Amino acid sequence: MASRGGGGGGGAVGGRIPELEKMSVEQLKAIKEQTDLEVNLLQDSLTNIRTATTRLDLASIALQDLSIRPQGKKMLVPLTASLYVPGTLDDAEKVLVDVGTGYFIEKTMEEGKDYCERKINLLKSNYDQLLEVASKKKSIADEAGMVLQAKLKQLSAAS
Repeated sequence: MASRGGGGGGGAVGGRIPELEKMSVEQLKAIKEQTDLEVNLLQDSLTNIRTATTRLDLASIALQDLSIRPQGKKMLVPLTASLYVPGTLDDAEKVLVDVGTGYFIEKTMEEGKDYCERKINLLKSNYDQLLEVASKKKSIADEAGMVLQAKLKQLSAAS
């Protein structure tokens, strides 16, 4: 498998085009629509990963800010994105970490920071992998579109 991929980008494209050119117009349209749909879904996933990474970055910054505040410090505590209530910092060494689906785990400040960093690294890794898949799907869609256009021109010229 590695030797096939290692043959250079031109070999992979050259190998795909004859397969596409053997297909009917209907098959090409179906492949183009399917790959376009997959590219759109992957783009949505990439956007969601970027959003989650940003939220974790903000959480990490908030933990850093919280760790330097003195005990007894008065502050506003967010209940929702737009609702804050007054509160007092009781213990900055223990934090609640949202691990998803409504579950929270009590961790030390350092464990909370470590959790954020691990999740950020995981999301960045997933982002890179998804970006690679999305670009491959996009190139397949583009190739199918070019072959489809060429076949449609041939059909209109033959008519």
